[in-house]
Formats: sequence, structure tokens, C-alpha cells
Amino acid sequence: MRSRRAIKSAGALGLLALSATACSGQASRLGMPEPISDQAERMLKLWQGSWIAAFSVGAVVWGLIIWAVLFHRKRSSDLPPQVRYNMPIEILYTAVPFVIIGVLFYFTARDESYVEKTTKNPAVTVDVTGFQWSWQFDYKEKEGGQEKTVASVVGTPVAPNAPQGAKPVMVVPSDRTIRVRLHANDVIHSFWVPALLYKKDVMPGYTNEFEFTARKQGVYEGRCAELCGVDHSRMLFQLQVVSPDQYNTWLAGQKAKAAGGVK
Repeated sequence: MRSRRAIKSAGALGLLALSATACSGQASRLGMPEPISDQAERMLKLWQGSWIAAFSVGAVVWGLIIWAVLFHRKRSSDLPPQVRYNMPIEILYTAVPFVIIGVLFYFTARDESYVEKTTKNPAVTVDVTGFQWSWQFDYKEKEGGQEKTVASVVGTPVAPNAPQGAKPVMVVPSDRTIRVRLHANDVIHSFWVPALLYKKDVMPGYTNEFEFTARKQGVYEGRCAELCGVDHSRMLFQLQVVSPDQYNTWLAGQKAKAAGGVK
């Protein structure tokens, strides 16, 4: 009786704690940062769904273990009934894992296709070049059928606690499709903005690309996520999401600086 009461109390406390923490956004994200793009939202839902599946399987397994411990303890020297070669049970515990794997595979493949999808005409195209140990952001536009650079931001290595404005900033508009093309000329780097819930390798001799649509304005930290040399920890940048009007104003200012020869 005491064991049953203790288990019921523990279960009630666990359920209460889970309900309380689930009310906060941070707990419901299960360790993930707050997403700022459509693609990040999709990845967060996949992450949450995977945890729900894991918790469900765990609950069944632990429930069966506790049930066996409580109600099928050894009470005599008699051998309990055996269930070896029970075909229905063997089919069940063979088929269920395949069903779980199949469901997880489907949602993973579906969301991966969505996240990696690119469009024909993105609103903004930025060529990102990673180099030891900073970043260069080249904004591209088509004029007369030819693509050219209309604005550039070139960074230098900075300390993590550097003052405001020291890090190179990649400015993009909200609610617009942004294409990022990744280049490197020296070693392998990795473009990572935690708020996008996504990172992609930057490799010499190969152009990686991805797209995202940011929905939340603000300034978000970014960094290289691939050990690339002595100043790897200083290869930092920021992603700034602004309104489309603010972006157009910023881009016009960058074009004017480039036309006037001002860096």
C-alpha cells in the first residue's frame, strides 16, 4: 500500500511540475532559442514532436517496468507462466518500433525539404564569405540581366565582449525571402545564427545556400561554428532584422556610400 501511495504521489508531483513548466515559453521550447523565422518555427515543432514521442515511449516503458515490479514480484519458488514464442506479442514489439521510426522519418524528411527549399526570385540575396577570422556580406541585385554587388559589409575579428558596433552586421528585412549564399577561400567555416535554429557549413570551392523568412525584428548574435584557427572565437557577427522600409533606407545609404567612395 505504501509503495502504491508513493508512486501515485510521485506521479502527481511530476505531472504538476510538467504542467507548471509547460506554461513558460522557454520550457516548452525544450532548450531551443526563440525562433525568428518560418523555417525555425518548423524545426522547433519537429523538435517538440520528437520529445513528445520520446516522452510517450518512455512513459509506456517505465509504466510496464513499474507494473512488473509491483504486481509480478517473486512470491514463491514456482516458475511463473512463460510467454516465449508468443507470436502476437513478438509481432507487436517488432512492428511498433518500425511504425515509430516510419512516422519520425516522414516528419523529418518533410520538414527538411521545407527548410532546404529555395525559390526562383528571393527578395534579397546576400553572398556571405567566411574568412579567417571574420565575415563579408555582399548584397546582390540584378541590373540588365547581370548580377552585381550593390553594398558590402566587411568585418574584422572581435572579442565576444566587444563594444556595440564592433561586430559586422548583416541587415535583412522582415517578412521577405532572404537567400544566403555561403563562400570560403581559406578553410571550412560554419554560418550559425542560433535564433534561426540552423547552421550551414561554409566550404572552399563549394557554394552552400539556404533561404529564410524572418518574422521578428531585432538584433541576433551569429558566429562561426566550425573550429577554424587561432581566432575562431573572435569570428562573430550580428543579424539585424528590420522593417522593409528601414532596410530600403539602409541599402540606399550603403549604395550612396559606395558611389561616393566612402567605406
